[in-house]
Amino acid sequence: MDDYGSNFITIEDEEGNEFELEQLDTLEHDGSEYGLFLPADMDEEDPDYGYIILRVDADDDGGDVYCSVDEEDELVSVYDLFMEQLFGDEDNDEGGGE
Repeated sequence: MDDYGSNFITIEDEEGNEFELEQLDTLEHDGSEYGLFLPADMDEEDPDYGYIILRVDADDDGGDVYCSVDEEDELVSVYDLFMEQLFGDEDNDEGGGE
């Protein structure tokens, strides 16, 4: 029943700070898997609040490792795909006839 409810992960930054993220969506692009997340423990009014895109790699044991996307071209491309996947239908509905 993983299809129901929210999926949350906890990540740790370079300084050892833990953050809980809510996973909104996943997609594959150019042979890699990516996740789209929002901070679960941050107020929406916070200036740092926004989408977080992480690449999902595998560790030596086959478990998931979430990595930041450092290449700007890769990040922009994946972001555009997520936005199309999430909101593409809304754009098509606007042009629908009455």
